[in-house]
Amino acid sequence: MALKATIHKADLQIADMDRHVYADHALTIARHPSETDERMMVRVLAYALHAEEGIALTRGLSEVDEPEVWVKNLVGEITLWIDLGQPDEARIRRACGRAEQVVVLCYSSSCDVWWKQIAGKLSRFSNLTVLRLPAETSAELAALAERSMRLQCLVQDGEIWINSETRSVPVKLVRLQGPA
Repeated sequence: MALKATIHKADLQIADMDRHVYADHALTIARHPSETDERMMVRVLAYALHAEEGIALTRGLSEVDEPEVWVKNLVGEITLWIDLGQPDEARIRRACGRAEQVVVLCYSSSCDVWWKQIAGKLSRFSNLTVLRLPAETSAELAALAERSMRLQCLVQDGEIWINSETRSVPVKLVRLQGPA
């Protein structure tokens, strides 16, 4: 018998003063049985940092041809493709061909090794941004995970904070490739 996804609910308030995005989102997150709290919370972070009209959490791990988060325009074209972890070079190349912008958010302690192996092969893609989230930060985000969450994401002057009712996590992303 196959295991079913665990449903998590998040009330996410976003105040991104750098992009002038202020919104409340009620997220229903289907957490795949093989997905960790850490990965799920990195998905929520990616959603919060790129929230705009047309953004959606996808089937992710359950569907190999979809990213973790995407933004589609009104005619169904993918304007933003967000992958997590350490996708292989072929997947990233395909994403760069399918979407206007691609963001890869790597969050494990082995990000630097992974990136060193494929960076040269992907440097030609001007629509690719690769970010590294320190492993300590992703672990702190995992501690915020609950079946029902109230989260706030504050972005101001390049500083990022994810807050729950009991904790506050500062987020520092390191840009490995892409525009500043």
